[in-house]
Amino acid sequence: MITLLIILLLVFLALSVPIYISIGLASFISVLIFSDIIPMVLIQRMFSGLDAISLMALPFFVLAANIMDGGGLSKRILSFSRALVGHLAGGIALTSQVASMFFGSLSGSSPATVIAIGKIMYPELVKGGYSRSFSGGLLASAGAVSLVIPPSITLIIFAAVTGVSVSSLFMGGITAGIVLGLSSIVYIYIYAKKHNIEKDKRASWKELVRSFGKAFWSLLIPVIILGGIYTGIFSPTEAAVVSVVYAFLIGFFVYKELDLKTTFKICIDSAITSAQILVLVSSAQLFGWVLTREQVPQQVSSFMVDNISSVIIFLLLLNVILLIMGMFMEGIAAITVTAPLIFPAAVAMGVDPVHLGVIMVTNLAIGMYTPPFGMNIFVAQTITRLELKEMVPGLCKFLAFNIAGLLLITYIPEISLFLLRFM
Repeated sequence: MITLLIILLLVFLALSVPIYISIGLASFISVLIFSDIIPMVLIQRMFSGLDAISLMALPFFVLAANIMDGGGLSKRILSFSRALVGHLAGGIALTSQVASMFFGSLSGSSPATVIAIGKIMYPELVKGGYSRSFSGGLLASAGAVSLVIPPSITLIIFAAVTGVSVSSLFMGGITAGIVLGLSSIVYIYIYAKKHNIEKDKRASWKELVRSFGKAFWSLLIPVIILGGIYTGIFSPTEAAVVSVVYAFLIGFFVYKELDLKTTFKICIDSAITSAQILVLVSSAQLFGWVLTREQVPQQVSSFMVDNISSVIIFLLLLNVILLIMGMFMEGIAAITVTAPLIFPAAVAMGVDPVHLGVIMVTNLAIGMYTPPFGMNIFVAQTITRLELKEMVPGLCKFLAFNIAGLLLITYIPEISLFLLRFM
């Protein structure tokens, strides 16, 4: 059964069949041919796969992210970020990176961050003396951090698939996201020094306070979401609902960039996005059930434990596999396919579940802009109008520094677990 399942999955993917159909149809055909299970049972498994508390937060975080973008939060975050770091070496590029990290903590979506920050900052980067290749690589890589920094939708999916606590994963994602962002900041600083990029004039205290004041309500959102979760005031699902209500109130009554017509359109778009994600999760849950029924995770776990004695080698192989997968598959899809297989083996080898989740999501974040097929590359191309061959040199430099950050996250578990243990 499993042989047919994998062959069908690969054939469907090669034929460019949508991944949720590829996973679900391959599972259906394999089970119906090799077992006497009636189709209704499989459909019930798909529905029951969505009956997870952790998934309840997902549509609300998607809606909150879209309301934040439509409500003008990204512009104010950019202005504050530039006033904060614009006077340093590589100031405009640092602004793009820092703003992407801020926006990532609001949206949880990598492509959305590339678009929101890139369409404003790309002209500024080119005008400021940065090469078009560097600028495109920066925007594609900076947006990838959103997959790691909470409220990361990909971390929520990992929690749903494996049963690990969403709150714990969010704690691990904070420090890992900062390390990943800092690895890019190091390269930006080196590039700016090497090419003598002109700095912004240092913002006065008055200008800094003014830009902070304008962005204040935007910057409160991650504080409310994460602070509320970690202090136990509300659960991740309740935090998602609070973020929706808060973002709407700020965008509608404070910034006044939302109206009822725009809000209605945002709700429709968010519902479509949520449905696309959840139907994929539903198919993946069926796929995972078939694998579990055939004891594939247990066999993979036993094989790895018996043949790979070193955790260091295991994690290195995991990184390589996930980086390659990240080039071809969106993070949510890759997590739903690989986590059921990898999780039992990793836990059996003594890898902390939270640390594992952070490692997997960080790999897939980097894969989002790894040439030649990373999704963020194509998103950035819509902004930069660059050919792939023009973007690759800039992408590869950021890739090298981010992989160095990934190795730190992989082999220093305390980076992911520090906040969790401290709290």
